[in-house]
Formats: sequence, C-alpha cells, structure tokens
Amino acid sequence: MTVDELLTLSSLEALSENQWKVDNLIIPSNWAQGRTAFGGISAGMAYSAIRQKVSEERVLRSFTTNFVGPLSPDTPFSIEVTLLREGKNVSQYTAHAKQNGKSCVFVQACFGIGRKSGIKVENQDTHDMPVPTKGKFIPQIPKVTPKFLRHFDLAIDKGGIPFTRKKTSVYHGHMRFKKPPAKITDAHIITMIDAWPPTLLQMMKLPAPASTVSWNLEFIHPHKQVDPTDWFAYQAHTRQAEDGYGHTEATIWDKDNEVVAISRQTVAIFD
Repeated sequence: MTVDELLTLSSLEALSENQWKVDNLIIPSNWAQGRTAFGGISAGMAYSAIRQKVSEERVLRSFTTNFVGPLSPDTPFSIEVTLLREGKNVSQYTAHAKQNGKSCVFVQACFGIGRKSGIKVENQDTHDMPVPTKGKFIPQIPKVTPKFLRHFDLAIDKGGIPFTRKKTSVYHGHMRFKKPPAKITDAHIITMIDAWPPTLLQMMKLPAPASTVSWNLEFIHPHKQVDPTDWFAYQAHTRQAEDGYGHTEATIWDKDNEVVAISRQTVAIFD
C-alpha cells in the first residue's frame, strides 16, 4: 500500500458527541519496523483520523505521540478520536490506536487559528547542506534493514549507518518519499520525519533493540505550497544520553530553507 492509501482513512463512526472511532485498519508488513509497524505511519494515521474532525482554518501547532506498545502489521486495529476541548482559537484532540484490546499508540494534537499580532520574530536557524540528487543512506539488507525504509529516500550528509560504532551522535541530511504522494500534508510530514533512525544507533557496535518512547513535533506553517518531489532538510542532535535513554532534538526545513517543524524524542536503547 502507498502512503496515500494508508493516510486516507474511511469516515469515523460517532460514539458520542465528542468521540469517534474507525475500525479494521491494517498496516501491511512492508511498513514494518521489526515486530511493530513503523511509528511514523501509525502516528500519521492517528493524525489523519483527528484531522477529519477539525475545521480547515485550524492548523496543526503541536503533535505529541507516545508509543505505548507494539502495533502488529497485517493485523486489524482501531483508532478512537476524542475532542478534549474546542475554544475560540485552539482545539485539543487525542487519538488512541488499540489492537486486540491493548493500547498501542496514543497522540495528542493541538490546532490553532492564525490571528493578527504585533509580535513577530523571524527564524534565524538555517543550514548549508547541498540538496542531493538521490538517496544515499542505508542499503536494503534482508532481516537487518527495516522494511519501511524502502518507501523513503534518505541522503545522509553527517552521521553514520546504525550499529557501526561511530563517535558522533548527530544526523544531518535530506529526506523525501521515494514514490511522491499526491500532495504533501501534515500527515505526510509526520510520517516522513520519523524515517530517520535514532541518533544513538550509530554509536552501537552490534544490532540491538531501540524504540521511541515519546515524540513531540511543533509545526511552523510557511504560506506556500510544497511540491511532493521536494527534499526536506533534517538535522538531529543528541542533547543527552545515559541509563539506556537518549534525548534528541531535530529541525526540519523545506527546500527554501524555511523551518517547517521542530522534533524532540525520548528514545530507549537496549545495548
């Protein structure tokens, strides 16, 4: 299945005045990440479910995901959407993915209307990485490379391949979908950002489990269209790591070097 097919969900069934549900969702095994579905696609689907209930003038401001438990590929699951509060300017929603009665993914999304304001601070955070012509990152090695990576082009500029005992704990590079979607939406950006491996994996000597515990995205919305074939720049740095947990921050730019999102993750590693 393509990313567009997975992110285009059927209509939600009303459970109450502020709660809705969509059933029988399935993520195919070619979007797998070990024993679970790729976190970016499950988060993107949860966002797509929420987006159905939000008016267009309210745009995504922040999106927080907790990966509670594994979400098995090729197995039906459901997403429940709940409206927590809708005020004059801001709306708060949650989405809860469950499979076989167990909690798998839980997200909270904040949407806000743009307003006139005399306060404006221009972003000064830029990068000087050259735009790649093709992807160049992790080769497809059976039973080693996560299957979902076949759907993305990742071009590394700084950092190393996972499990190669590098001294660095950063990733700089570019990303895009290998097969361009019909258009780039917030759901696509959520999905794409998570394609990069945790920064700490390159420091490990041998393959070992690692998983994102929590993930927060803050969105900045440039007032222009993005082409589905565009490369997005990505720079992630490790703020701190010890006791089997790491904390990373990343910035994402569009092709015009404008920031579109800021990402923060807590990652558990089992080395």
